[in-house]
Amino acid sequence: MSEANTQRETLLTKVSELPTSCGVYQFLDKNEKHLYIGKAKNLRSRVRSYFRDDDNLQGRIKLLVAKAVDVQVIVTDNEAEALILEDNLIKRCKPRYNINLKDDKTYPYICIKNEPFPRIFTTRRIIKDGSKYFGPYADVRALNRVLKAIRSIFKIRTCSLDLSPQPILQGKYKTCLEFHIKKCEGPCVGNQSIESYDETVSQIEMLLKGHTSALKQTLSELMQKASEDQQYEEAARLRNQIEIIKSYSQKQKIVTSKPVDRDLFALATARDENAAVGICFKVREGKIIGREHKVMRQINGHDDAIILQRYVENYYAQTAFFPDEVYVGTILDKPETIMEFLSDQRGKKVPLHVPQRGDKADLMRMVEANAEYILGEYKLELLKRGEDRIPFAIKALMTDLQLKHLPKRMECFDISHLGGTDTVASCVVFQNGRPRKSDYRSYKIRGVPDGKPDDFLSMEEAIRRRFRRIHSEDGPWPDLVVVDGGKGQLSSAIKALKQTDTYGKFPIIGLSKRLEEVYFPGDSEPFHIAKQSASLQLIQRIRDEAHRFAVTLQRKQRKKRVLHSELLGIPGVGPKTMQKLIRAFGSVRRVRDADEMILKNLVGSSLAKNIQEYFKKQTDDQS
Repeated sequence: MSEANTQRETLLTKVSELPTSCGVYQFLDKNEKHLYIGKAKNLRSRVRSYFRDDDNLQGRIKLLVAKAVDVQVIVTDNEAEALILEDNLIKRCKPRYNINLKDDKTYPYICIKNEPFPRIFTTRRIIKDGSKYFGPYADVRALNRVLKAIRSIFKIRTCSLDLSPQPILQGKYKTCLEFHIKKCEGPCVGNQSIESYDETVSQIEMLLKGHTSALKQTLSELMQKASEDQQYEEAARLRNQIEIIKSYSQKQKIVTSKPVDRDLFALATARDENAAVGICFKVREGKIIGREHKVMRQINGHDDAIILQRYVENYYAQTAFFPDEVYVGTILDKPETIMEFLSDQRGKKVPLHVPQRGDKADLMRMVEANAEYILGEYKLELLKRGEDRIPFAIKALMTDLQLKHLPKRMECFDISHLGGTDTVASCVVFQNGRPRKSDYRSYKIRGVPDGKPDDFLSMEEAIRRRFRRIHSEDGPWPDLVVVDGGKGQLSSAIKALKQTDTYGKFPIIGLSKRLEEVYFPGDSEPFHIAKQSASLQLIQRIRDEAHRFAVTLQRKQRKKRVLHSELLGIPGVGPKTMQKLIRAFGSVRRVRDADEMILKNLVGSSLAKNIQEYFKKQTDDQS
């Protein structure tokens, strides 16, 4: 018997002995790499179905079984656990034959921290410590809108102090600026009970879940009670909160008169690109409060029902909120699995519908249109990213400069200073004619005395530092280097390249500002490119970007120096205190105009007096 037949017999024997309970199964190849990960209500029955002699089996499954040499299982207590475990394993192992949900970026969540007087903040990392997470938010603008509403409606702390009872009773803390501008009740000094704060957090949870009607009703009752108790300031504050919530909820599109929580799922596929987009619209209390989507790849060999099933399962494996009902644009592969999972989480039956006519079908068509639109954007992004697509300007530049290779990666250097002070150098990178900002670099020039401008020495230092690093790391090497300046700057750059043993590894040119003339190494006369040519415009574009970046850096450097020298000139103000003041007030002018009591709370009485006396003396001297 051949080795392949022996392996198959061994595998079939193992499959026949698998447990009949619920769990996750994993097919592995001869290198112990994951081929496929799935879940099943009955592990033995599900895995055996892959090995049946059936001509109707998909080619993908036949290939999978042919490559599999082992199957491993993890038994779980229920299908809900299996669903979440399957999702986590697929993300970690990235099996070849699973649908690949594109997850190369993380989406933010709003976290309500599990601690006394919980903080509320955004995070991209979920820690299972009892904290509550709301999201993920694919649209950061929607996230910021929610956070802005929370900050304007509720008084919650933003500090990271340990607010357990003992430090508060010992009086370890002082109130901060947030307390004085009435953004926080001051729980750090015992001004607010934990019960009162938790009530506020419960109201925030209602807002995050989209239950604005219930929240308005709760606040209205509290406002009525405060009015009856003649607490008119509190009643006015609650009234203002209700108005802000009304304004916030008016921006949400009403899709049904029923106050129902509903999730709407749709799918759009592009078989030519081997990709699909799954989208979910979130309806809370009859209003659309947001949407999110995922791009799925490696979909060929799977029908739409399986792809949408995978997306819906992935969505509910990550969310903490489960709706009253679910609508889908197409029948799922195993709808009962989703329904059982949601019903277990909700504690009651959650129906799943595929609308065929009427308003609900119209609503699903809107969701599907959004999925198609996002898929179109993804296809356009693929087209733009295509490596075979070379812009005409790059081809023209290669011809005009008589280069041996296409200048796909170009780097340009520029120097900026003000009278020789705060000298900086910029290095910008263009890839395929477009800025690649993640590769931009900046250099503070150290080898030129402050106050003595020397563009040639500055350029030499910047080029030397840049290509010493590239030489040590062996790339990425540019296809063309552009130096902003004429023969002098180009000569300095060549000198630096020779010092780093990188001269001759790539072409380098200088571009003079006055007449837009190109200089080559060793040539005393400039080379002229047609003024309206695409190649000259490309060089000008990268030169202008290098100049913009350099000027921006130089201004920041100068502002930082002036800012530091201003505050550090005050007796008793060191770097840490200076940072504290700038964080609290944002500028030196606001520090100067700050209220004495706020300054005292921030830095203490003695230092607050020094600061005010310093600025008072400045005012007197100017007058």
